[in-house]
Amino acid sequence: MDEYIKIKVMTLREFTVNVFNRFGVPVEDAQVAADVLITADQRGIESHGVQRFKRYTDGLKTGLMKPVTEIKILKETPNTLLVSAGDGMGMVAGYRTMKLVIDKALRHNVAFAAVRDSNHYGIAGYYSMMALDYGLIGISLTNTAPLVVPTFGKDAVVGTNPISIAVPAGKGRPFVLDMATSTVTRGEVEVHAREGKRMPLTWATDELGNAADDASRVLANWLAKKGGGLLPLGGEGEDGGGHKGYGLALAVDIFSGVLSGGVFGLNTYPKKDVPAKVCHFFGAIKIDAFIELDLFKKMMDEYIVMLKNSPKAAGHDRIFIHGEKEFELHEQQKDEVGIYYKVVEELRQVGQEVGIAAPF
Repeated sequence: MDEYIKIKVMTLREFTVNVFNRFGVPVEDAQVAADVLITADQRGIESHGVQRFKRYTDGLKTGLMKPVTEIKILKETPNTLLVSAGDGMGMVAGYRTMKLVIDKALRHNVAFAAVRDSNHYGIAGYYSMMALDYGLIGISLTNTAPLVVPTFGKDAVVGTNPISIAVPAGKGRPFVLDMATSTVTRGEVEVHAREGKRMPLTWATDELGNAADDASRVLANWLAKKGGGLLPLGGEGEDGGGHKGYGLALAVDIFSGVLSGGVFGLNTYPKKDVPAKVCHFFGAIKIDAFIELDLFKKMMDEYIVMLKNSPKAAGHDRIFIHGEKEFELHEQQKDEVGIYYKVVEELRQVGQEVGIAAPF
C-alpha cells in the first residue's frame, strides 16, 4: 500500500469536476461523472475509478465523446424507453436514463430502457444501486469493446458485458451483484500491466489462443489487433463452464445492443477515430407490485442470515453477500481514498493540460 496516495474525497471530487468542466462538460454533468468514478474507487473497484479519467478526457479532447450529453427519447411507452445518448458521456446518459426508469417504475410498477449511441459508463452497479433509494430492485447492463474470445474461438469478438442487480434488504446491507461476464475486466489486466504483475492463466489468451500470464503482452495484442483476449466467466472451453459466461455476455449484448437497434460485438468501438456507440440496458422493479415491501425486506434479511450462518469451509470464518465487501470499503474510504501513485501523476498531467493544478 506504500504505492498508494491518500487523497481527500472532497479534494478529488473538486479536481475532477473542474477538469471535466474545463473540457466543456456542464458542471452538473461533471459532478455525475466524477461521482461515478470516485464511487468505484471508494468501493475498491479501482479498474473503473479515476484510473479511467484520462480515457474520458482523451475522448472529449478528440471529439469522439461529446461534452454535452443530449438524451433523445426515440420511442416511449408507460413502461419502456428507447434512448439515444448522442455520443455523449456514458455516465451522464446512464444516470439520466436510470432516473427516468425509476420514475416510470414508481408509477407503473416495472420499467426498462435501452440506450444506444453512448460511451463507457463506469461501474454497472452505480445505476442499479440508484433504485435502492426508492425501495426498488435495480438492473444495469452494458456492452463494451470486443475484448473476450468466444468459447472455442481465438480472437476477441464479445465484450466483457457486465451485469448488475441491486436488491434492497431490511436490517442487512442490500444485495448488489456487479460483475463482468468475463473472468476479469480489461481494467484489471491494465492494473497488472501497470504494476508489473503476472496474471493467473485463467484470465486471458495470447494471439494464438493459448492461456497467457503476461498482461502487457495481452494489452499490446489488443492494441495491434493481433488476436487473443479475455476469457469468458468460467474460463477456457466448457469444462469449467466457460460457455455459460459466454452465453451471459451474449445475453447482455442482445438486451443492450440488439434490442436498442444499436451496435454489438465487433461493431462496438469499431475504429480509434469513430465514436464508440456503446449500448446500455436499465430496469427497475417495484417490489410491492408482487409482495409487500416490508415483508420482502424481512425475507431478504432471513435469507442473508441463513447464508452467513451456514457452515464455513476449512480456513474461512466468514461468508460474504455480493456487495458487502464493497460497502465496507466505501465506509472506510468515505472521506479519503487511496489512489495508485502512477494514476495520481496521470491526473496531474491531465490537469496541467487545461491549466488546473492538482491539489494533491
